[in-house]
Amino acid sequence: MAAGDPSKPDTFYIGTAGGGVWKTSDAGRTWQPSFGNVRTAPIGAIAVAPSNPNVIYAGSGQVAARYDVAAGNGMYRSDDGGKTWQHIGLIESKHIGRILVDPHDANSLLVGVLGHYFGPNKERGVYRSTDGGKTWQQTLFVDADTGVVDLAADPSNPNVVYAATWQVRNYPWLSYFQPNAGPGSGLYKSTDGGVTWKRISGGGWPSGTLARIGIATASGNRVYAVVNSADPHKDSGLYRSDDGGATWQVESHESWLPNDYFSRITVDPKDPDRIYSAGQSIRRSDDGGKHWTVFKGAPGGDDYHFLWLDPRDSQRMIAASDQGAVVTVNGGKSWSSWYNQPTGQFYHLATDNQFPYWIYSGQQDSGTVGIASRSDYGSISYRDWRPVGGDERDYDVPYPDDPNIVFGSGLGGRVSRWDRRTGVVQNVTAWPVSSYGLRPTNFKYHYTWITPIAFSAKAPYALYLGAQVLFRSTDQGQHWEVISPDLSAKKEGATEGCQGNPNAQQARDCGYGVIYSIAPSPFSNDEIWIGTDDGSIQFTRDGGKNWQNVTPKDLPHWGIVSSLDLSAVQQGTAYAAVDNHRQDDFRPHVWRTHDYGKTWTDISAGLPEDDFVSVVRADTQREGLLFAGTDRGVYVSYDDGAHWQSLQRNLPTAWVRDLTIHGNDLVAGTQGRAIWILDDITPLRQASADNARKTTLYTPADAVRVRANENKDTPLPPDEPLGQNPPAGAIIDYQLAGAAKGPVTLDILDSDGKTVRHFSSADKPENLPAERYFQKGWLGAPETLGTSAGMHRFVWNLRYPRPEALLYGYSIAATWDSDTPLTPEGPMALPGQYQVVLTVNGKSYRAPLNVVPDPRVAIDQNALAEGLAFSKDIGTALQQVWQTHGEVDGVRDQLDDAEKKLGSNKAMQEEIDAFRKKTDPLVSGDSENSTNLEGMNDALTVIASDVEGADRAPTDGQRQAFAEYKANLDKAVAQWQSMRGADLATLNSHLHAAGIKAITVPAANQIHAEGPADSDDVP
Repeated sequence: MAAGDPSKPDTFYIGTAGGGVWKTSDAGRTWQPSFGNVRTAPIGAIAVAPSNPNVIYAGSGQVAARYDVAAGNGMYRSDDGGKTWQHIGLIESKHIGRILVDPHDANSLLVGVLGHYFGPNKERGVYRSTDGGKTWQQTLFVDADTGVVDLAADPSNPNVVYAATWQVRNYPWLSYFQPNAGPGSGLYKSTDGGVTWKRISGGGWPSGTLARIGIATASGNRVYAVVNSADPHKDSGLYRSDDGGATWQVESHESWLPNDYFSRITVDPKDPDRIYSAGQSIRRSDDGGKHWTVFKGAPGGDDYHFLWLDPRDSQRMIAASDQGAVVTVNGGKSWSSWYNQPTGQFYHLATDNQFPYWIYSGQQDSGTVGIASRSDYGSISYRDWRPVGGDERDYDVPYPDDPNIVFGSGLGGRVSRWDRRTGVVQNVTAWPVSSYGLRPTNFKYHYTWITPIAFSAKAPYALYLGAQVLFRSTDQGQHWEVISPDLSAKKEGATEGCQGNPNAQQARDCGYGVIYSIAPSPFSNDEIWIGTDDGSIQFTRDGGKNWQNVTPKDLPHWGIVSSLDLSAVQQGTAYAAVDNHRQDDFRPHVWRTHDYGKTWTDISAGLPEDDFVSVVRADTQREGLLFAGTDRGVYVSYDDGAHWQSLQRNLPTAWVRDLTIHGNDLVAGTQGRAIWILDDITPLRQASADNARKTTLYTPADAVRVRANENKDTPLPPDEPLGQNPPAGAIIDYQLAGAAKGPVTLDILDSDGKTVRHFSSADKPENLPAERYFQKGWLGAPETLGTSAGMHRFVWNLRYPRPEALLYGYSIAATWDSDTPLTPEGPMALPGQYQVVLTVNGKSYRAPLNVVPDPRVAIDQNALAEGLAFSKDIGTALQQVWQTHGEVDGVRDQLDDAEKKLGSNKAMQEEIDAFRKKTDPLVSGDSENSTNLEGMNDALTVIASDVEGADRAPTDGQRQAFAEYKANLDKAVAQWQSMRGADLATLNSHLHAAGIKAITVPAANQIHAEGPADSDDVP
């Protein structure tokens, strides 16, 4: 859903299917999340109060009829333009279709509540509030199975309101072939602002059994209604009334108009005959619905759900689609992008074995994604992802031996094989006949919303495909074999209800169920577990010859076994997440077995009672460390599910459909807030009851020797959508039992015990001489050691201290709001063994640290050692440049002061001027062979930065250039030493005779290099 602020032409809001509310203040160029950690994410309706645009209402829970329709928890209100939100009731509404706010009173509103999708409830219909949501009155209630999906008010008389009711019910199975229709569906009218209602009938209004209805109004009693019917050939179409619903005429029977997924219609506020229909494309009619043209849409179908037009300026619009939201301010001639909204709805995750590893997933109605977990260019951008050839949603799984080959599953059992090298996609499914959305008993093989696929853990890698049976291919889909009987709960000979509208038991007996999850064993390719959507868990230990049903006795029929996870550290241990929300049961259901399913333990206790669980993953290293993804977030258990606690941290509220563990990272796929990574779960693996309340230094994971940013091009601008890179360097986690009483220090020691780096919480931010010629937003916060009680994370960038320099330069390898490093940064430490020493309150804690090379680099340890030694030599030279220049500069400053005190002593003035001129070659000169210390600094810092940036030995050119500049430096130092030893001593004796203070050479600790002042911010 979408809405605009009529008082601010560039401000719009969207309510996303699973990502909360977002706001743009620049007409869609950039978007910001508005909902934060509000305890719901799916939005079904949003409205801006016309009389006070700072007041915004959001109704949670989608109403689009699809298998994965997501529920909310009521109404929300913002009084500050979306900055903060308050929950204002209707918690059991689950799905809200529309909000109407009185144009003259921001506290008076009507809410159309569809109610529960998967069961009856009384909190549905129309609700009215006159105090901004503090109290509610239910003014229209049809029955416990019927709710309100749409509302519309007469623009010229807001007391005249229409409500579309819808009797809809979804089931555990994919029930698209069953009409979402019933006698409760209809149209109601109120003439007193929604206080009382009367059902519309007769006068040409369709009399059959109706489904979803979309409505829109224009001034002068004009009403449009898009009607979907159980009998589409009879009653479905666009209806129009010009007398407030008393009489109706059919304007169009176009098949694309009525739809349970779309059915929204919008009237141009300036022209009652111009209407827009939202669907696969946006269509427009200029004659009241008789004729239509495609206004906006692309091949494949963008799936638009709503179009908002500014009542003051109908050239200004925002369209909400499955892809995202787009804005136009010129009547559709041009639109903003939807590629700047990280609201992707992802399903199942897979990773490959590259470095950096890639993540693969399918998303709802927006195709497939392969994306790098780390970019070489500082942040993850469009450069680091690509489509991988599969259908929307479902699985996308790389071939274990070759990440250039990706298998994707899709609608109705399709399996695609994509080759990155050529882009070629081949359909390699076992049976190339789609059953998607159709009655399963009519097909040889059938599937649900999701088509599961998985690879075996060991070579030769078998590909598994789940229908009601399990398929296996050992040649990448060229040949398949069925390795199971029908694993659904089908009963032989069952016929009752199979061809009609079955109840849950009949659908189960008829074999509507399918395999929903596949879990190959990490120990043996012969062991495969499956979970079905009709509520069973079964496995084989002989490659499919024999199957055992090991379903927990309390697992409900039609409880979807949404994930099965087999322990990688203990054979016979499995974890099952069961999603039963499609039977109106939103409680968590998680089971554990340690004996191949002979006994099961319910481990749901401790998870929120109103959060259903979609996935549970067992850590691949620590036994008993579990992660659970619910419809609102992520939870962790350290004791095999006996207790749970939130692991939400900065993860936005969202339905977490899948979790996967790759190495030391936990990856989350969300339905509405894209893909997130929790970098380095090492401290979770080492957490224990013993160290929960004491100061602890955790043993760091191996640190890969990579640089934070290799970019050499213009940095991507701050308004470009970017993902965050993981930290570059050694991630060091520690916990303080209480606030430190003094500075916390951290030392990195090499294998000989020598200090590589020393850090202290008392360290002051570096104030280095450098010219900042860009906005401050490009500078990141310095890394600091935390001193408060609790957990802290510090990242050592694997570098030795940077060399002293007269002037540093800002690297072009920059990312907004993250860092623009000063160069040189310091040489990188060599791969090898190090030790971390944390000192708190006088006590030291030690842990080993292993630095490993970038796996992509063919490391020559001798070359790296040469590079480090060379960098240290340059650092020594730069130190000499810095000190010598500081001495010269300090002396020259004193010369100026002495000259001012000499008065008319011309002889002394000439002597001072002669000494100053003698030092001029040390501070000026453009020749490559000059003794200009500043020129040497510039050349040596460039060489230092170049050598630091490579994993190879220094080049001959670098060595020769350094040798030349080192010779020049030696010459300059010798000249200066001669001057200060002879010339300066003579000058000082004459100054003394003249009663003038002697000129002293500053010591190293008195030298303070001053760089150029910051330039003005560049807009």
